[in-house]
Amino acid sequence: MPEPTIRLAVEGTTAVVTVDRPKALNALNTTTLEQLEEALTGLAGRPELRGLILTGAGEKAFVAGADIAEMVGLTTEQALAFSARGHRVFDALERLSFPTLAAVNGFALGGGCELALACDLIYAAENARFGLPEVSLGIIPGFGGTQRLTRAVGRARAKELIFTGDMIDAAKAKEIGLALDVLPAAKLLDHCRAVIDRIAKKGPLAVARAKRVIADGADGSLADGNELERAAFAELFQSTDRKEGMAAFLEKRQAAFRGV
Repeated sequence: MPEPTIRLAVEGTTAVVTVDRPKALNALNTTTLEQLEEALTGLAGRPELRGLILTGAGEKAFVAGADIAEMVGLTTEQALAFSARGHRVFDALERLSFPTLAAVNGFALGGGCELALACDLIYAAENARFGLPEVSLGIIPGFGGTQRLTRAVGRARAKELIFTGDMIDAAKAKEIGLALDVLPAAKLLDHCRAVIDRIAKKGPLAVARAKRVIADGADGSLADGNELERAAFAELFQSTDRKEGMAAFLEKRQAAFRGV
């Protein structure tokens, strides 16, 4: 059996997934991607969850990239399969119905930056460093970086980062809209937990629909996106949570949502 490279902990309604290869700066190899996919598949089937925190083991790296030692000998066909696996895993992360938070606690380079970009929200420790340096290796990002970074920070900034392969610090990542907030490393996970705790008090069906509508509508026309919103808005009126939420508001009490 392969050595575990992913740690999973469930704390109430919050799941914490830690990429655990600190000696390799948590680099993503085939085994790690397989184990991450397995963990995400299991979490997708847990309706009680309200959020996921994804982070890296140790103090140096979130995920320092894909494992170059594994990639160096790949043929074209093998490289295509490796890229396809990464896309499949990151797509599964992106499709989770509950919010996902990247707690970037160090280097998030290459595949690590792409992994963070597949999360809904990115929070960074003060020592975090972001970058897509693949052109320095004679390749390009292969796990969705060319697409997700462009959507996150705009076409020109994404081109600059990808063409130069430059690494940026946490403050710059926040400035360009890649990271939401920058925290002392010791407070990063607690901050992410607090964000999920706030989300957990809201209607889970509403949060899930909002996530889906934003994702499905972001790359289309405004008219198409608004149509998705109207449909989801109306759909939620048949839920018990909607009745509870409105009743709680009128009765001036905390709503007790059940996700139905």
